[in-house]
Amino acid sequence: MTDDSQATKLVRQPTALPSTKVDRPALPAAPFNAGILAGQLAASSIAMYERDFAAYLAFAGSFGAAMDAATLGRWRTHLAQETTKSPNTINRMLSAVKRLLREAAAQGYVSHETAAAFDQVAGVKTAALKSRTKQNARVRIEPAAMRELCDSPEVERIIGLRDTALLATLASSGLRVSELATLTVAQIRSKGVSYVILVRGKNDVTYREAPLSREAYAHIQAWLDARPLKSDCIFTAFDGRGQRATSRPMSAVAIWNTVRKYAGSAGMDDVKPHDFRRFVGTQIARTNLRMAQKALGHKRLETTARHYILDELEAGLTDDLY
Repeated sequence: MTDDSQATKLVRQPTALPSTKVDRPALPAAPFNAGILAGQLAASSIAMYERDFAAYLAFAGSFGAAMDAATLGRWRTHLAQETTKSPNTINRMLSAVKRLLREAAAQGYVSHETAAAFDQVAGVKTAALKSRTKQNARVRIEPAAMRELCDSPEVERIIGLRDTALLATLASSGLRVSELATLTVAQIRSKGVSYVILVRGKNDVTYREAPLSREAYAHIQAWLDARPLKSDCIFTAFDGRGQRATSRPMSAVAIWNTVRKYAGSAGMDDVKPHDFRRFVGTQIARTNLRMAQKALGHKRLETTARHYILDELEAGLTDDLY
């Protein structure tokens, strides 16, 4: 126990993905799968495409039916009427199938006409399913609340040292959970009087710099000095209800659970790890939106502005305009 507890001619054999045992209905035989996206997307993204395509095949019942764009349209209706999935999730699943069909056409598994027909299937309208959107999908954390949250672990306990370092790193770097889980000491570099983290995100080809506060760095050092076992990864797991340190890196689920534990104790039940990333973006953007974009590693400024700046409209902005 841990605390972190196919209707077309087949022209070639596809690259199969590593199989994992999951509890789901038997799927119709298909001449290609999400493995044809290898070399174009990260393994984690391919896994998501595989999952969504499997769900589509299960709905279609046969590969021949699945290769009819009308089936995708019926699947859209099914997802909208028979499930409680949000419009964003439904559109992501539809997009995954359409993306996979485009690649299948490029590799000769299906005709380009088939792929084009799939692209003509529209997604659902967010406004039509707005009742399904999560009201607390993006939680704004104010600086005072972030301070309270980051100071909540008991540093008298060794696991508290780790958790303090973990929360401070999230709050000052804007790292994704997957990036934090694999973070190593070698990725931290001094820069001027502070520090940066060399990180390669899910869509990055080269490493980029993410900020790291001096306070977070000090907490990391305190944790590493106290940790009884050596490991390349900074954030390692505990076994036995947090009583025994291990050299095994924390999983993404464990990091998620750690954040939710302290957020819940602080009365912030809806806070998630990604809200720390939004906190960093919001705070930096108050001074420089471009720096917020660079800190978060976004390729487009619009992404930062639309999804990571959570400031509210201030009252009185028009009082002295004339």
